Amino acid sequence: MPETETYADLHADATAVLSRWTATSPAAAANRDRTLALLAAGPVAMSRAHRPGHVTASALVLDPAGDRVLLCLHGKFRKWVQLGGHCEPGDRTLAAAALREATEESGIAGLVVDPEPIDVDIHAVACQGGSLHYDVRFAVLAPAGATERVSSESEALGWFPPDRLPEPLADGTVQLVAPALATLARRVTG
Repeated sequence: MPETETYADLHADATAVLSRWTATSPAAAANRDRTLALLAAGPVAMSRAHRPGHVTASALVLDPAGDRVLLCLHGKFRKWVQLGGHCEPGDRTLAAAALREATEESGIAGLVVDPEPIDVDIHAVACQGGSLHYDVRFAVLAPAGATERVSSESEALGWFPPDRLPEPLADGTVQLVAPALATLARRVTG
């Protein structure tokens, strides 16, 4: 099946979500606009084969009280980072892609994703010999008593207080904490 058909639903969702999203910061707004420009290339922009860049999805996982965030020590670049990665042909929405990645990488069943992004970040990666990830990030809530399980993609997983994140920390991870906690507060009071 051609990439344009394989990623058509996901591309439509990404375009709709980002078009209506109120960014959480000026940098996120600029990155949202750049991502919408990338999406003008069509569904291929969702695939890791798209050399100019491709949309990815990630998740900052919070415990039910917002007292801890779950991060992974990434196996390739040896920094602590939120969970996430490439979109797959079976993903129908960006939120579902972020939830799938968080579930696969944490081993935690019963995670719940908030459907509104908390950030968009663009960063260089080694994919296809050098490309860009246009990473759309979501808040994901873990069930009470969740126990994580390290996947093959990470060296370690750990829960950390939001104000005491580990080092070395990947660029852009700390900027997810405030909007993720705001999402949790909105869900609790809303």
